[in-house]
Amino acid sequence: MSSSAPQDPRPVGGHRLWSVDEHLADVLGAVRPLEPIELQLLDAQGCVLVEDVTVPVALPPFDNSSMDGYAVRTADVQGASEEFPAVLTVIGDVAAGSGELPTVGPGEAARIMTGAPLPPGAEAVVPVEWTDGGTGGGAAAGMTPASAAPEQAGGEVRVHRAAEARAHVRARGSDVQAGDLALAAGTVLGPPQIALLAAIGRGTVRVRPRPRVVVLSTGSELVQPGEPLTAGAIYDSNSFALAAAARDAGAIAYRVGAVADDADTLRSTIEDQLIRADLLVTTGGVSVGAYDVVKEALSSVGSSGPVGSSGPDGSSGSGDGDADPDVDVDATRIDFRKLAMQPGKPQGFGTVGPDHTPLLALPGNPVSSYVSFELFVRPAIRALMGLPESEVRRPSVRAVLKADKALGSPAGRRQFLRGTYDSETGTVSPVGGSGSHLIAALAHADSLMVVPEDVTSVEPGTELEVVLLG
Repeated sequence: MSSSAPQDPRPVGGHRLWSVDEHLADVLGAVRPLEPIELQLLDAQGCVLVEDVTVPVALPPFDNSSMDGYAVRTADVQGASEEFPAVLTVIGDVAAGSGELPTVGPGEAARIMTGAPLPPGAEAVVPVEWTDGGTGGGAAAGMTPASAAPEQAGGEVRVHRAAEARAHVRARGSDVQAGDLALAAGTVLGPPQIALLAAIGRGTVRVRPRPRVVVLSTGSELVQPGEPLTAGAIYDSNSFALAAAARDAGAIAYRVGAVADDADTLRSTIEDQLIRADLLVTTGGVSVGAYDVVKEALSSVGSSGPVGSSGPDGSSGSGDGDADPDVDVDATRIDFRKLAMQPGKPQGFGTVGPDHTPLLALPGNPVSSYVSFELFVRPAIRALMGLPESEVRRPSVRAVLKADKALGSPAGRRQFLRGTYDSETGTVSPVGGSGSHLIAALAHADSLMVVPEDVTSVEPGTELEVVLLG
């Protein structure tokens, strides 16, 4: 990599640039995990446990059969073969869920189904394929349904193979013992964890709920997919991308249709959405254009006081006093900043509403919006869930650049380039260019290549940090 000198660039106008790390630290420093609640098991899927769960009863709670076959005493089938089968008297059926169990005595067997409790006196289970199935013929392929041949629950069965003690028997407590730790606090509940909770008899569990994230895109030019495009219009992709990304992060996402470039309309929409939001995400309208209405709208949405923001120089608000004056009012506190990154330079962060609901305002270019989500919004969602710090951010690896030519990067900016990562070779290849509107390339990328602020050119063969998106 080749380096350039500037570490603290100041664009025209004197605005200080926040670093990526400073902005993320400000966001995470203000976000607190949601309060725990008790939920039914299926409602708790995707949530994080807030307490250790111990096993109240052994699992399985009794010795049971792992095969369809016959419960026998080992002495009665010792030396059994196809030529000289052991002939046993069948004393009845033991099905899964059976209550009263027959006692297996010398020379006897009970027909038993998978999962059924091992009856008293029995020491092993011989699979039905090791017997004649009570038909008096050769090896059985399976059991005849009880309703079709109830007589086979009695009579005789010929056993063609011996069985050792405990053969095909699942021992009581062989999965977990009473008092064992089933799941530790901090566990994310997926299908296997839900299954375990149900298996040990838990109907509800105490968790931090999945955050409710409301996504709003702004722009009078935006048209909903499926509708015809008019002159100068484009389809709204940002709200779909960010809502999907929020779900992928573990949130419950609510996508609001595109809001026109009107401050009153946006303000009213945000106020309406506060009732169902643990986190608000807007996209578009945060730059310096005449129609960037997010700044204008957020100057009047009812909240008071900042969300923990100390600037790059340790001061409050937007750092060195260069914040836009129209957003620092009594009604709300959203700090609009410029970050030393590409794409995604313009960003906003603060709270709105009586509950001080966090709001992240992202730029409107599709790639800028998505990269900003991955770097700032996803960690905020994961922090709201109460996940440990190690699981808040996307994992990253070191990989060698595989490219036909050197990649350029602007001085003083941390650049995030789309790439495809090959774990077998430890290489990463660029996808598309660096333009913040190139959404097609983003669809084929599985990672972000990180070029540090002090690097202006990355040669093929150079090792880079790679953020994995999948």
